[in-house]
Amino acid sequence: MKTNNKNKRETTPVKRVLKRYGLLSLGLVLGAVGGYLYWRYVGCESGTCPITASPWTSMIWGAAMGGLLTSSFKKENSYE
Repeated sequence: MKTNNKNKRETTPVKRVLKRYGLLSLGLVLGAVGGYLYWRYVGCESGTCPITASPWTSMIWGAAMGGLLTSSFKKENSYE
């Protein structure tokens, strides 16, 4: 007996990418925004602080921290 696969909905490539990397992408964006806001409102007035002297470095470090934080919430695959 043949099964009819028309009832199954195939996921699009965009949905697969969002499902796999959505949380990481959100962490990167929120971390970059947080890094910019930290540079803008806290920052370093003298310009000698390596991370907060430039908005770009502050945003890169913020994105890295946001990505690391959100990737720690990723579900583990169980291979039972």
